[in-house]
Amino acid sequence: MSRVAKNPVPLPSGVEVKLDGQHINVKGSRGVMDFNVHPDVQVVQDGGEIKVAARNGAKAARALAGTTRALVSNMVIGVSEGFVKRLTIQGVGYRAQAQGQKLNLQLGFSHPVDYEVPKGVEAQTPSQTEIVLTGVDKQLVGQVAAEIRSFRPPEPYKGKGVRYSDERVRRKEAKKK
Repeated sequence: MSRVAKNPVPLPSGVEVKLDGQHINVKGSRGVMDFNVHPDVQVVQDGGEIKVAARNGAKAARALAGTTRALVSNMVIGVSEGFVKRLTIQGVGYRAQAQGQKLNLQLGFSHPVDYEVPKGVEAQTPSQTEIVLTGVDKQLVGQVAAEIRSFRPPEPYKGKGVRYSDERVRRKEAKKK
């Protein structure tokens, strides 16, 4: 059984939390996020921390309490520090270029891939083979990184494609005659 909900969420300095019934609003230096809490979950602000608990002892309520605690924690981290995902591009002629909210990718196709970066995520290209995604919403940053990676995932023979910077690609040996 998970005990995630039993741990309180500490609030760093500069983060404000407003509780309005089942609606929670978190405001920090990087932005504002809000979330509607499930009716089976109780959220209480106690000084410099937020406590999450199930309203009843049902298994589903306990599971929702743990999920809610993790989501609130991610909101607090997002508005105070932000989230970063780094992608690396490998392959001859493969490159990326950020142009505002558009990401132009050359990934070995006969055409360039233009990806519209959603609002709330910022894309930067420090070099032609690196993409850095930043934002306050952990789920949105991860989803954008997964969508960019899905255009050309790394293949096991030469390792060409788009990968997360910390991803290890298992390489295969070429077929012998």
